Amino acid sequence: MGKNARSPIASLWISSRICVMIIAVFITTVTQVTSQTGDKNNALLRKYCRIYKSANGESYLSNLNTTFSSLRRQLSDPQAYYAFARNTNNGEFVYAFALCRAYLSTSQCLACFDSAVYETKSCGFADGGNVIYDDCSIRYENFGENFGDSDVILDDNAHPGSVCSNESTSQPTTTFNQVVENLLSDILDVTPRTSNFYAASARQVSTDNATVYAIAQCVKNVSQAICLGCLKTAFDNLHSCLPGKEGRTVDFYCFMRYSDTPFFESNQTTNIIPFLSKGSSSNSALIAGVSSGVGLVLLILALWLWYRKMKKAKTVEEAESALQPDRTYSYQQLLLATHDFGEEYRIGKGGFGEVYKAIIDDENVVAVKRLHVGFARAKLEFENEVKLISNVQHRNLVRQLGWCIEGPELLLVLEYIPQGSLDNFLWGEKRGTLDWEKRFDIIFGVARGLAHLHNEFHVKIIHRDIKLSNILVDHDFQPKICDFGLARLQPDDQTHVSTRLAGTLGYIAPEYATNGHLSEKVDTYSFGIVILEIISARRCTDEHFSGPHTSHLHEHAWQLYERGMHIELVDQALGIEEHHKANVMKTIEIALMCTQSPASLRPAMADIVFMLSSGFSLGPGKLIKPTFIESRRVIHIGANRSQNK
Repeated sequence: MGKNARSPIASLWISSRICVMIIAVFITTVTQVTSQTGDKNNALLRKYCRIYKSANGESYLSNLNTTFSSLRRQLSDPQAYYAFARNTNNGEFVYAFALCRAYLSTSQCLACFDSAVYETKSCGFADGGNVIYDDCSIRYENFGENFGDSDVILDDNAHPGSVCSNESTSQPTTTFNQVVENLLSDILDVTPRTSNFYAASARQVSTDNATVYAIAQCVKNVSQAICLGCLKTAFDNLHSCLPGKEGRTVDFYCFMRYSDTPFFESNQTTNIIPFLSKGSSSNSALIAGVSSGVGLVLLILALWLWYRKMKKAKTVEEAESALQPDRTYSYQQLLLATHDFGEEYRIGKGGFGEVYKAIIDDENVVAVKRLHVGFARAKLEFENEVKLISNVQHRNLVRQLGWCIEGPELLLVLEYIPQGSLDNFLWGEKRGTLDWEKRFDIIFGVARGLAHLHNEFHVKIIHRDIKLSNILVDHDFQPKICDFGLARLQPDDQTHVSTRLAGTLGYIAPEYATNGHLSEKVDTYSFGIVILEIISARRCTDEHFSGPHTSHLHEHAWQLYERGMHIELVDQALGIEEHHKANVMKTIEIALMCTQSPASLRPAMADIVFMLSSGFSLGPGKLIKPTFIESRRVIHIGANRSQNK
């Protein structure tokens, strides 16, 4: 129904409803409570609604619901405990994040998230809010420039605080307080240093096996300094809870909790010892009380700290990256595990070497990649890059488990993915098993993996060889990017690096093919080509397309887009349902956007993740004709804007 069709009575009803909601929001701006969700161990700690209202309430709520749906989709990933999303349709901006504690299962995380979303309904048209439970929290605002800056958006009526138990501990007060303070102090130091801004630990209080449990967590879109500052405030606030049995803090950016009752499993603790810059004071006190050999213990501790200090000072690069391989294997171990690299155990072969299925430690099935690196300098560079990749872990990246360098070979021990590569699902024996939803999930997963490589480390990691055969598919049809043999590093202060051309014809970006300019946008271009292949089930180098002067898939997709007919690119065997067609066309538009030239026109992978997870639609006539590279490496540069109406 159009806006002008609304009756006077309906308008009066809506206006009165808005007034009631506004009054309700002003009455309940900040509520610090301990009401319960369906989970009796998950208390609602704070519900906060901003007192300012959005200019267009209906559009704002629509965008808010879309944003929450995006957050929930991200949290459905078993490896995800943090999600960020935004929506800017119709000029109403919504920026939001959700944070689950890392000890939760996916179903528990989603249940807590759903409860938090439900609580936001009472905020009405408020342009921001914050809901904090024991197990999760969400926050949303209508502006993004300062989202995550504690110096800008710390509302006067939503100060950090604490929620304390009314029941005191049954343990000796002095001992209990000291143990809790030492434990919280340790996880305060550790949490900002972990990759996921999370730490969980437990400590014995007395000899009767009484134990105290604690966690600390920061949202991932803040800096290490903001995380540390927030946790220091939380630590100070929790002092007021002692000697209570339990205490929790409420804040926008972090969460800290202690309890004498376990709220996570014993196998879910963090090994905090490697992160501590000095010995734990609580541990030292326990050692002093138990052993007369405290001098020897302190000597060993001092030697350990000295070793760590010397280790960090080796080189500037090692100090910055602190990279260590997960595990080193001997050549003999891997030779035995692969039955002398037997042909019957070979499961793949590429330009750098072969991949073998192997069993190590008598039970673990892994993949062993046998790489041939002949020159000493190349071997050293490759070793450094492999160390880097071993520390970058993500659900959509094949995990590196270990390595071995002996003689002219580099052996990588990798996560084993039995389903194989994506090209087998589109062109091989498994063709026809991927419906649209599975294909979209694969596209989205690859985007997330690349965004992680480009944005989540102190240097950008450029894969350089994104193609279907380098994307594996697990049992849940989640993609995993593999084969980092051509990966290169790009420091943040450089727009690109110049390097010898490498990659696979059909996926190589024009500026890299012509000038050797390598940036993360080279991966973006390859990703766009991969999207077109996934949607069409055609190889990017295919030349058998209808229509004049259409030499390959990329150009064919562009010609369809110019005529507003890009839905015809879809694999005919797919059978797209009507309600999926808009999403398919949007995804094709994103693919073409990824292949724009110059490279500056291509979006960052983090923006692509947002586009795929939101209701983004480019609309007609917004793209520049790409630069096409034919299979004969003839380059055609396009400079005309599409005339699609």
